[in-house]
Amino acid sequence: MNLLVFGYGYTASAFIRAERKRFTDIAATVRTPEKAALLGRDGVRGLVFDAGVRDADPTGRVDPEILASIAQADALLVSIPPDAEGDPVLRAFGDRIGASAPLRWIGYLSTVGVYGDHGGEWVDEKTPLRPVSERSARRVHAEEAWLALGRRSGKPVHVFRLSGIYGPGQNALVNLQARTARRLVKPGQVFNRIHVEDIAGVLAASLERPGGGIYNVTDDEPAPPQDVVTYAAGLLGVQPPPEIAFETAHLSPMARSFYGENKRVANRRVRDELGYAFRYPTYREGMQALAAAGEGRS
Repeated sequence: MNLLVFGYGYTASAFIRAERKRFTDIAATVRTPEKAALLGRDGVRGLVFDAGVRDADPTGRVDPEILASIAQADALLVSIPPDAEGDPVLRAFGDRIGASAPLRWIGYLSTVGVYGDHGGEWVDEKTPLRPVSERSARRVHAEEAWLALGRRSGKPVHVFRLSGIYGPGQNALVNLQARTARRLVKPGQVFNRIHVEDIAGVLAASLERPGGGIYNVTDDEPAPPQDVVTYAAGLLGVQPPPEIAFETAHLSPMARSFYGENKRVANRRVRDELGYAFRYPTYREGMQALAAAGEGRS
């Protein structure tokens, strides 16, 4: 099986590390030739695609290696975010992707932000979408565009709505070590999270059952963000940072916007349809494993 990834970031690279033996050939895009050259160390063919410069130039010239990889791919994973004009991968390569004969699985990484704010109530894949931020509204349009491509081409498209991602190098333990962790308190506020290894596991389970569909990829326990920091501090044996009232906190507009969405996200469809059992069903198991691996310690 051949895999092509658009956007070799934190999540995609974790998936490739976990499932490398599944694939005969793996190609992935990055933004610069210098980064593409480094992917060889990971056993990945590096391709250059920078949507910020131009998806495909006005004359239609694109990297021929990308076109060849699309034509040979059995599985396609997309983790590049949409921009103001829509999904850059679809703009540049949508027709080629739809016409690729061997392609039997398309995965699109989205966000639970598409649900918007539900006042702390539970949401699932059937909940109407009402995004609050422009970022999430763009995701809704991108999801719709990928699902439309699936309907036109007959190829199974899988939309994975991810909650807050954490894992090695990206967690409350390392934030505590770097002294950047904060305990912001907004009464009633909860967030779901997902360990990056569980994202990789869900993608692998989907590859085994490539029927298409929308899946919430999230843990079992939405929790107040300050509780996660307190728990991580306990694992490290350090004092947690003092609590800060949300109203008085100095936050970037993007960070503040996250707190404008309060919901509990259900993951039953992943369990029922894909048969996936979460390795880290709550942040506690995830943080324990990370601490045992030395995260957050000098």
